[in-house]
Amino acid sequence: LFIVPNVMKAPATTSTVDSFDEVPFTKEGTVTISDSTGKPKVTIDAEFADTEYDRQRGLMFRRSMKENQGMLFFFPVEEMQSFWMRNTYISLDMLFIDANRRIVTIHRNTKTLSDQSYPSTRPAKYVLEVVAGFCDKHGVREGDLIGF
Repeated sequence: LFIVPNVMKAPATTSTVDSFDEVPFTKEGTVTISDSTGKPKVTIDAEFADTEYDRQRGLMFRRSMKENQGMLFFFPVEEMQSFWMRNTYISLDMLFIDANRRIVTIHRNTKTLSDQSYPSTRPAKYVLEVVAGFCDKHGVREGDLIGF
C-alpha cells in the first residue's frame, strides 16, 4: 500500500522482483484490540511498518495473509492519513488509530488493486491492516483501543 497525496508519493517504477516474489510474513510483535473499557477482544501477530520504505511498500504484492496476522504502520506525527490499494491483492480492513491508540476510522473490505483513496476521518498516528472481514468477525469498531 502507498500513502496518497500530502503524505507520500508512489515510486515511479516497480522492480520485477517485487511483482513476482511472494513476500513472507515476519512477526515483529503482537497487537491487541480491546473495547473502549480496555477489555481485550482479539490479539494478532503483526509486522511493523516503521520506516519510510516499509510504509510505502506495506502489503503490496502479497497474495495471502492469515486472519491472525496484520501490519501496523507507525507515523512520526499524528495527522490525517490516506491509503490506497495499488498492487495490493488482498482485500483489507484498515483501522486508523490516533495517538491515544483509539480507533478513529475503519474502512472495511477495501477494493484490491485500486487507486481509490481510503482516508482517515480524524488525525491518526497508526494504521492497522488486517484481512477483510476481520472487524465484523471480531466486533471491532471505532472507539476501540489497540495495544502493542
